[in-house]
Amino acid sequence: MSSEFSSSPDHFEVRPVGRVRSPLTARTGAPRQADEGAPPAEIVLSPEFAPAAADLHAGMRVVLLTWLHAGSRDVLSVYPRGDRTRPPTGVFATRSPDRPNPIGLHEVTITSVTPEVLGVSGLEAIDGTPILDIKPTLGSVETR
Repeated sequence: MSSEFSSSPDHFEVRPVGRVRSPLTARTGAPRQADEGAPPAEIVLSPEFAPAAADLHAGMRVVLLTWLHAGSRDVLSVYPRGDRTRPPTGVFATRSPDRPNPIGLHEVTITSVTPEVLGVSGLEAIDGTPILDIKPTLGSVETR
Protein backbone atom coordinates (compact mmCIF):
# COMPACT_ATOMS: atom_id res chain seq x y z
CA MET A 1 0.00 0.00 0.00
CA SER A 2 1.52 3.31 -0.98
CA SER A 3 1.17 6.22 1.37
CA GLU A 4 -0.75 9.31 0.39
CA PHE A 5 0.56 11.09 3.47
CA SER A 6 3.70 13.16 3.50
CA SER A 7 6.16 13.21 6.33
CA SER A 8 8.92 15.52 7.43
CA PRO A 9 10.85 15.88 10.69
CA ASP A 10 8.61 18.77 11.76
CA HIS A 11 5.27 17.64 10.37
CA PHE A 12 3.82 14.18 10.13
CA GLU A 13 0.44 12.53 10.22
CA VAL A 14 -0.56 9.50 12.23
CA ARG A 15 -3.63 7.44 11.33
CA PRO A 16 -5.24 4.95 13.71
CA VAL A 17 -5.12 1.34 12.50
CA GLY A 18 -7.98 0.42 14.82
CA ARG A 19 -9.71 1.14 18.12
CA VAL A 20 -9.98 -0.46 21.54
CA ARG A 21 -13.27 -2.14 22.44
CA SER A 22 -13.37 -2.49 26.23
CA PRO A 23 -15.78 -2.43 29.15
CA LEU A 24 -13.61 0.38 30.54
CA THR A 25 -15.39 3.56 29.49
CA ALA A 26 -13.79 6.30 31.62
CA ARG A 27 -10.40 7.09 33.08
CA THR A 28 -11.88 7.08 36.55
CA GLY A 29 -12.21 3.49 37.65
CA ALA A 30 -9.84 2.18 34.97
CA PRO A 31 -6.74 0.40 36.26
CA ARG A 32 -3.60 2.51 36.03
CA GLN A 33 -1.52 -0.46 34.88
CA ALA A 34 -2.44 -3.71 33.14
CA ASP A 35 -1.56 -5.86 36.17
CA GLU A 36 -4.09 -3.97 38.31
CA GLY A 37 -7.17 -5.75 36.97
CA ALA A 38 -7.44 -4.87 33.29
CA PRO A 39 -10.44 -6.76 31.84
CA PRO A 40 -10.31 -8.67 28.53
CA ALA A 41 -10.52 -6.26 25.60
CA GLU A 42 -10.51 -6.26 21.81
CA ILE A 43 -8.63 -4.40 19.13
CA VAL A 44 -11.01 -3.70 16.26
CA LEU A 45 -8.90 -3.11 13.17
CA SER A 46 -9.94 -0.79 10.39
CA PRO A 47 -10.76 -3.01 7.39
CA GLU A 48 -7.98 -1.48 5.30
CA PHE A 49 -5.39 -2.57 7.89
CA ALA A 50 -6.73 -6.06 8.63
CA PRO A 51 -4.27 -7.73 6.19
CA ALA A 52 -1.40 -6.39 8.31
CA ALA A 53 -2.53 -8.69 11.15
CA ALA A 54 -2.45 -11.85 9.01
CA ASP A 55 0.43 -13.47 10.93
CA LEU A 56 -0.64 -12.60 14.47
CA HIS A 57 -1.84 -15.53 16.59
CA ALA A 58 -3.25 -16.34 20.02
CA GLY A 59 -0.57 -16.47 22.69
CA MET A 60 1.63 -13.90 20.97
CA ARG A 61 2.91 -10.95 23.04
CA VAL A 62 2.64 -7.61 21.25
CA VAL A 63 3.16 -3.95 22.08
CA LEU A 64 0.29 -1.63 21.27
CA LEU A 65 0.95 2.04 20.66
CA THR A 66 -2.17 4.04 21.42
CA TRP A 67 -3.28 7.67 21.32
CA LEU A 68 -4.53 8.43 24.83
CA HIS A 69 -7.34 10.64 23.55
CA ALA A 70 -8.74 11.37 27.03
CA GLY A 71 -5.37 12.74 28.19
CA SER A 72 -4.61 16.42 28.58
CA ARG A 73 -1.83 17.69 26.30
CA ASP A 74 -0.88 20.76 28.34
CA VAL A 75 0.25 18.92 31.48
CA LEU A 76 4.00 18.89 32.13
CA SER A 77 4.10 17.54 35.69
CA VAL A 78 1.83 15.35 37.79
CA TYR A 79 1.60 13.89 41.26
CA PRO A 80 2.57 10.23 40.63
CA ARG A 81 -0.54 8.03 40.78
CA GLY A 82 -2.50 11.13 41.91
CA ASP A 83 -0.85 10.98 45.35
CA ARG A 84 -0.48 14.59 46.54
CA THR A 85 1.80 13.51 49.39
CA ARG A 86 4.44 12.84 46.72
CA PRO A 87 6.26 15.69 44.96
CA PRO A 88 5.18 16.78 41.47
CA THR A 89 7.09 14.85 38.82
CA GLY A 90 7.74 15.70 35.16
CA VAL A 91 5.46 13.62 32.95
CA PHE A 92 8.39 12.14 31.03
CA ALA A 93 9.34 10.36 34.25
CA THR A 94 5.84 8.90 34.68
CA ARG A 95 3.29 6.74 32.87
CA SER A 96 0.64 9.47 33.08
CA PRO A 97 -1.79 9.70 30.13
CA ASP A 98 -1.56 13.48 30.49
CA ARG A 99 1.47 14.58 28.43
CA PRO A 100 2.35 16.72 25.38
CA ASN A 101 1.90 13.78 22.98
CA PRO A 102 -0.34 11.29 24.77
CA ILE A 103 1.06 8.11 23.27
CA GLY A 104 0.39 4.96 25.27
CA LEU A 105 2.59 1.89 25.33
CA HIS A 106 0.93 -1.41 26.31
CA GLU A 107 2.40 -4.91 26.28
CA VAL A 108 -0.49 -7.36 25.89
CA THR A 109 -1.12 -11.00 25.05
CA ILE A 110 -3.29 -11.85 22.06
CA THR A 111 -6.04 -14.26 23.15
CA SER A 112 -7.93 -14.63 19.87
CA VAL A 113 -7.71 -13.57 16.25
CA THR A 114 -10.40 -13.05 13.63
CA PRO A 115 -9.87 -11.12 10.40
CA GLU A 116 -10.61 -7.70 11.94
CA VAL A 117 -10.67 -8.29 15.72
CA LEU A 118 -7.86 -9.23 18.09
CA GLY A 119 -8.81 -10.37 21.58
CA VAL A 120 -6.22 -9.21 24.12
CA SER A 121 -5.50 -9.50 27.82
CA GLY A 122 -3.65 -6.96 29.91
CA LEU A 123 -4.92 -3.77 28.25
CA GLU A 124 -5.94 -0.92 30.57
CA ALA A 125 -6.92 1.51 27.77
CA ILE A 126 -10.49 2.79 27.71
CA ASP A 127 -13.11 2.01 25.08
CA GLY A 128 -12.58 3.89 21.81
CA THR A 129 -8.86 4.51 22.33
CA PRO A 130 -7.18 4.77 18.91
CA ILE A 131 -4.55 2.13 18.13
CA LEU A 132 -1.58 3.67 16.30
CA ASP A 133 0.48 0.51 15.76
CA ILE A 134 0.95 -3.11 16.79
CA LYS A 135 4.44 -4.57 17.14
CA PRO A 136 5.62 -7.97 18.31
CA THR A 137 7.69 -7.99 21.47
CA LEU A 138 11.33 -8.72 20.94
CA GLY A 139 12.45 -12.26 21.68
CA SER A 140 15.89 -13.70 21.38
CA VAL A 141 17.84 -13.12 18.16
CA GLU A 142 17.04 -16.69 17.06
CA THR A 143 13.28 -16.01 17.07
CA ARG A 144 13.37 -12.78 15.07
